[in-house]
This record gives sequence, C-alpha cells and structure tokens, in this order.
Amino acid sequence: MTVEPSSRPGLQVGPTSEFTLFFHVRPGHGPALRAALQALQDSPGYRPGDYELPIAVIHEARFVPFDDDTRLLFATSFDGPWDSYMDDFASKPLKLFDAIFQHVEGYEGLPDLEAVKKFVLSAQQTAGGYARNYGGTVKENRKAQRVNAAFQQVLDDPAAAELLQAPAMAPLLAEAAD
Repeated sequence: MTVEPSSRPGLQVGPTSEFTLFFHVRPGHGPALRAALQALQDSPGYRPGDYELPIAVIHEARFVPFDDDTRLLFATSFDGPWDSYMDDFASKPLKLFDAIFQHVEGYEGLPDLEAVKKFVLSAQQTAGGYARNYGGTVKENRKAQRVNAAFQQVLDDPAAAELLQAPAMAPLLAEAAD
C-alpha cells in the first residue's frame, strides 16, 4: 500500500489518514488535564473494550501528556478526507473534548466549524512515517468481524455439517483453520 500526500496535513495510506496534534498545556493545568483525560477514558465509547467511538471513521485515538504535563499529543487515524473528518468531529457533542482542550494554549472554545479547523491546523504536524497493519475502512473491518462471527456460528452448528462438505466451502474452512 502506498503512502500518499494529502491536500491537508497528514499522510494517507489507502482510505485512511493519520492525524497528529501537539499542544502546549496551560501552566498549572497538568492535574486538571489528566482528570479530564480520565473522564474521557471512563466515557461510553472510550472505555477499554468499547468499540463505538462517537466518530465512526476513527480507527484509534490517543491523548498523551508529556514533558512533565507541559505538552499534549493527540494522535489518531481515520477514514476519508481531512475536511470530512473535521465536519464529523464538529457535528458531535464536544463536551468531553472541550473539557480537555480548555487546558491547552490557543483554545478559546469551538464556536463553529471554521474555528475547529483553525485550532486543529495550528497544532497539526504530518507524521514522518505512517504504516498500517491491516487494510480496509472501519466500516469494512466491522463488517468482516460480523461475518466472521456468523461463520463461526455456522461452524459450531451440527446442522451445517453436510453443507460444510461442499467443495465451495474449502477456502472458507482453510481460513477458519488458522
């Protein structure tokens, strides 16, 4: 898969783009920032094992305080173009993100989409390298997981034994054996 430059910051591999933001934390806001990050981590869609992030095109996302809580990294990868991601991001309830970003320099609230884009562009850096270990979009990967779960049910169903003997099933059974 090739890495392609985008019209906006961030590298693209196939349908997926990387997104990396660096912020300076407001002096003295480190503990409050960490509390806001914990609140985000404890929220539905963000808790370990939850797989329904509010922005459905995100593959993964992380906030990382560093340099003794004086800097903050936000890194993610998402499907589709940068502008669509920003439109989706700005259309969601931003209370949790507002609770985090209020602790970084340059944040004055996000009154509209143009303010969101300006704020993000002020902190975004394109990765020096970006790779993915799997293809497909979030939507395609979720479908593959559902199809696999359904196929596993068929494999476990004694009534399917005769159907599984059909030669056309051989490739599926070979993959299921891995």
